[in-house]
Amino acid sequence: MITDLTTGSAYKKLLKISLPMMLSIIFQQLYNIVDSIIVGRFVSTDALAAVGASYSITMIFMAIATGTSIGITVVVSRFFGAKKYDKLKTAVWTAFIAVSVLAVVLSIAGASASRVMMRLLDTPEVYIEDSISYLQIYFYGLIGVYLYNVCTGAFNGLGDASTTLKFLIFSSVVNVCLDLLFVCKFEMGVAGAAWATFISQILAAVLSVVVMIMRLRSLKCDTVPKKFSPAMLKEICHIAVPSIIQHSFVSVGNLFVQRRVNYFGPDVAAAYTAAIKVNTFAIQCFLSISNAMSSYSAQNLAAGRVDRVKKGFLAGNVILWAASLPFAIAFFFFGDKLVGMFADSATSSNIDTVVKIGSTFLKIVSPFYLLIGCKLVADGINRGAAKMIAFMSSTFTDLVLRVVFAFFLSSSLFSLEQTGIWMSWPIGWLVSIVISLTFYLKGGWQKSAAAPVRVEGEKVKEHKVIN
Repeated sequence: MITDLTTGSAYKKLLKISLPMMLSIIFQQLYNIVDSIIVGRFVSTDALAAVGASYSITMIFMAIATGTSIGITVVVSRFFGAKKYDKLKTAVWTAFIAVSVLAVVLSIAGASASRVMMRLLDTPEVYIEDSISYLQIYFYGLIGVYLYNVCTGAFNGLGDASTTLKFLIFSSVVNVCLDLLFVCKFEMGVAGAAWATFISQILAAVLSVVVMIMRLRSLKCDTVPKKFSPAMLKEICHIAVPSIIQHSFVSVGNLFVQRRVNYFGPDVAAAYTAAIKVNTFAIQCFLSISNAMSSYSAQNLAAGRVDRVKKGFLAGNVILWAASLPFAIAFFFFGDKLVGMFADSATSSNIDTVVKIGSTFLKIVSPFYLLIGCKLVADGINRGAAKMIAFMSSTFTDLVLRVVFAFFLSSSLFSLEQTGIWMSWPIGWLVSIVISLTFYLKGGWQKSAAAPVRVEGEKVKEHKVIN
C-alpha cells in the first residue's frame, strides 16, 4: 500500500514503513544464515568456512544493489512527495534497464574472476574449491538480486515496504526447503546451498518486477513517461553512486578483515563466519530503520516539511533504541547458543573452540548496538536530503579505523590475537557516531527542503520552509 509520509504522526508513519522493512531484512538475511547453518551442521565446519570466505566478496557486489536501491528510494520519494508521477515512472523504468545491463556485465566478470578473488584472500586450500563453487553460482543469479533491490527501492520510496516483504517470506520458505533438499537429501554440499539461494532470489525478483509494473500503472499522470532517460539516470546516480562507493568501501574493508581472520586458521574463520552473520543480521535490521528515515525525510523535504523531519529524528531514535535492546541482550548473554547453531559436534572436533571464539566477538560488539542508533537515523536524514558527503564521511571513518585497528590490535605487539580484530568494531563505531551527529546538528540537510505544499487539515504556509 502506497503511504504518504508528509502527514500524520511521525512515530506511526515511521513504524508503518520501518517494520515491514525490518521484517524484509530479517527474511533476506535468512538466505545467508540458513545456508550457513545447514552447511555447518550437515556438511562440516570447513564447508561453513568456505561459505564465509566467499561472503565478503559477495558483499561487494551486494553493495551495488544496496546503493542503487537507496538511490531509487530517495528519487522516488521526492517525486512522490511532490506528486510528479510521470518522473517517478521514468525513474523506475530507467533503473530497470540500467541495472539489468549492469547485472549481466558483472555476472560474467565475477564468475570468470572467482578463482582469482579467492586466491587473493589467501583462502586455505582445504575449502577453496567449495568457496569458488559457491561464489560462481552466486554470480549466475546476480540479475535477480539487482532487480529485486530496484523494486525494493521503488516500493520503499512509495512508502510501501509490505509488498516486497510478502515476496521475501515466500522465497525464504522456498530457500529453506531447497537447502534441505539439495544439501541433506541430494548431498550437494556447498553448491547445493548456493543453488537454493539462486532459485529463491530469482523467484523474489520476478514477483517484485511484475507487481511493481502493476503499481506504476495505477499512478495516473497527464504525460507519457519515458522508458529511459539519461538525465534521470544521472539523478539516480547522484544518490546511488556515493551509496555504492560507501557500501563497496565497507565491503573492501571487510575483505582486509577477512584476510586477517584467515591468518588465524580455519577454526577462527568458521567462528567469524557464524558471528559476523549474526551481527550482520542485527545491523541490517537497524539499517532498515535508517532506510525508512531516508524515505520519510525525502518525502517531507520535497513537501517543505522540515518540522516533520526533526520530529522524525526523535521518533527514529526511540524506535531504533527499542529495536537494538533485545539484540544486545540476546547476543551478549546467549551468543554461544547463536554461534552454536552454525556448527555441530558431529561435523567438527573443534566445536567448543569455534563457539567460544564466535561468542567473544558478539560479547564485544553487542553492547554498542544501543549507541549506533543515533548515527543511523542521522545518516538516513542526510541521505534523504542528498547530503552524501555528510553521509559518507562517518562510514568511511568507521571502516578505516576498523581495518587499521583490526591489524594493529591483532599484531604481535599485543597478546590479543583474533580478539584484537573484534575490538576494532566499537572503536570505529564510536568515532563515526560523533561525526554523524555533528553533521545533523549543523543542519545542512535543511537546505534541501522545497517550498511547502498545502496539506489538507494542516496549516502550512506556502513559500516558507518550516523550521
